Amino acid sequence: MNRDPKRWDVPKPRLVLVTGLPGTGKSTVAEAIADRIGAPVLAHDWAMSALRPYPEVQSALDRMPMGHRAVGWSTLHALARSQLRAGRSVILDGVARADELRTCREIAHDEDASMVVIATQCSDPSVHRSRVEGRQRLIPNWHELDWVGVVPSRATWESPDDADLSLDAASDWNDNLALLNNLFADGEGK
Repeated sequence: MNRDPKRWDVPKPRLVLVTGLPGTGKSTVAEAIADRIGAPVLAHDWAMSALRPYPEVQSALDRMPMGHRAVGWSTLHALARSQLRAGRSVILDGVARADELRTCREIAHDEDASMVVIATQCSDPSVHRSRVEGRQRLIPNWHELDWVGVVPSRATWESPDDADLSLDAASDWNDNLALLNNLFADGEGK
């Protein structure tokens, strides 16, 4: 069966990357986009939670330089590629740094997809702390970071310079949602 989306005259698929530090609203934003465009959300924490029941795998990841990060993003990249290759848009949710962003762009280019980057942040440290300490995502086999685990990342985090949209969790959610709706006004974004 030929699944070439060009034969069916369907819109070009999008790879949407939602990135930012833990507790800045990435998952909330990703789910809002999913509701808007009907694309699946592939989240780094959910992907890595599948490996937590295997102590041998955890031990190996702990010994690898950037093990958890590298394996998680490799998994997300492969799954995103499979969706794009089938002509479907996909949303990635995770703390993507420059290397992960570059790979996402390469995948979008290779699979003839558009790329949309949304950066989340929280400009108010007290709001950020309350968001981190209050969240309960209930991901099976996963642990929630505490504020002490997030603070060092705040000092070194570099938000993508070329994000299509930057959202601040300290802003009113309805204002952020309006910005998202504007970006995805045609149902797809960009």
